[in-house]
Parts: sequence; C-alpha cells; structure tokens
Amino acid sequence: MIICQFIFKPGQYDADFHALDDAIDAFARALPGFRGVETWEAGDLRNAIYYFEDMAAVRELSQYAGHQE
Repeated sequence: MIICQFIFKPGQYDADFHALDDAIDAFARALPGFRGVETWEAGDLRNAIYYFEDMAAVRELSQYAGHQE
C-alpha cells in the first residue's frame, strides 16, 4: 500500500481551480491501483490522503497532465 498525502491551507479558489482539482480526483479514483481516499481538517490545515495499491498507480497519477499543472 502506498499513501500520498496533500496537506494545504484552504483558501479562495476560482472555478478553474475547482474544475482541475475535480479532474485530478476523478483520474486518481479511476486508476486500477486506487484503493481509497480520506480527508481531514485541523485548524487551518486540510489533508487529503490517497491510498494506492502500488507505485505503478502513483506514477500514472504523477504523469497525468492535469496533476502536473
């Protein structure tokens, strides 16, 4: 199992950001090695945790053009 965490401070984002974020999330969830996702917030931080079966799925996500953007 491989875990990728994205820790950030939420802010005001435009519609383009949300569309890109939704596209990346949909791509990740469609990968064969995707196993799940969970999020939590603590104070002013948010953590999105994505679980993958193997590095092949993580590599594929990292090479997704939207993710690189």
